[in-house]
Amino acid sequence: MSKGKINFLAAYNKPKIAQNGVEVIDEGPKTQPCPLNGAFYTKGQEKRWEQRRPLGIAIENHLDSRPQSGLQNADVIYEAVAEGGITRFLAIYLCEDTAIVGPVRSARIYFLKLLQGYGAYPLYAHVGGANTPGPADALGEIVDIGWNLYNDLNQFAVPFPTFYRDYERLPNRVTEHTMYSGTDKLWSFAAKNRDLTDVDEDGNKWSEEFTQRKFKKDPKASDRGSVNTITFGFWDQFSKNYSVTWKYNKESNNYKRENGGSPHTDLNTKKQLEFKSVIVVFVDESPANDGYPGGHLLYDVVGDGDGILFQDGKASEITWEKNDEEDTMLFFVDGDEVELTAGKIFVEILPTGNKVEY
Repeated sequence: MSKGKINFLAAYNKPKIAQNGVEVIDEGPKTQPCPLNGAFYTKGQEKRWEQRRPLGIAIENHLDSRPQSGLQNADVIYEAVAEGGITRFLAIYLCEDTAIVGPVRSARIYFLKLLQGYGAYPLYAHVGGANTPGPADALGEIVDIGWNLYNDLNQFAVPFPTFYRDYERLPNRVTEHTMYSGTDKLWSFAAKNRDLTDVDEDGNKWSEEFTQRKFKKDPKASDRGSVNTITFGFWDQFSKNYSVTWKYNKESNNYKRENGGSPHTDLNTKKQLEFKSVIVVFVDESPANDGYPGGHLLYDVVGDGDGILFQDGKASEITWEKNDEEDTMLFFVDGDEVELTAGKIFVEILPTGNKVEY
């Protein structure tokens, strides 16, 4: 067999993923930066994300929801208390896929405001949401901003099998911890049923008014720091189960997450969650006082405040700014926007005054 035939067969046998009827070879050099976190991917992967828009998914962090599925594939994750000291995640996807993601839970208004900073009509997948009349009414806000039955993917309006219950994935859990989906399922539903791909029904691209953060490459190992452990809690009385520790690996220049004293793993991969940058932002927290028995909360994520950036083994005092609901939350040192090390980003939203040990 000639060398040319061997090369042809090698190319033919490379992994291919169908996208809108076109087969894309998913190998090659990683040269294309993800718009959300600067991480580099192949041109085949870029061709896929260029045909879709950011997708935010409400993923719970109740003890009975662990280990979750699909968190490691998120480009950016935000974590904040949902109610009763129990945290929840807003996981945002664009550049990676995950066949299984969940357990999916209900919407919160502060996550909605954070997601609004990811361009026009980002998809929002959730199971219902806070709807008590008052300042925490997430479902009412979704209607008011024109997302309802459009880019909003509320499970109650999206039929099986896009969302489905899996009682075996985490055995012996009550129903509220069993709702799952997949990123491709959600992107496909939005494309087929809501006319939302990378452009909206009027042909406008999602990223036209999206402000990208600034990114840089990994520093060489000799320039990396030695801040190896980061520890904090959200509410003191619930610190046993919801405390967070991030441990820095100088060789990989990544941070691995522990939650409630144990490694925080992804059920899909069985591996510990690993992110490039950990950003703690201090935000004013207050009760919504809307009469909801569980105690809806408010976080002032629109505005500005202080924070701490952990990347490259170093800790930097920062300020954060998000001047409008539709602005991206950006980070600054001495008035200059910070360059984040390209890779997955985890933003921890702590009540103002909480302590972070490092």
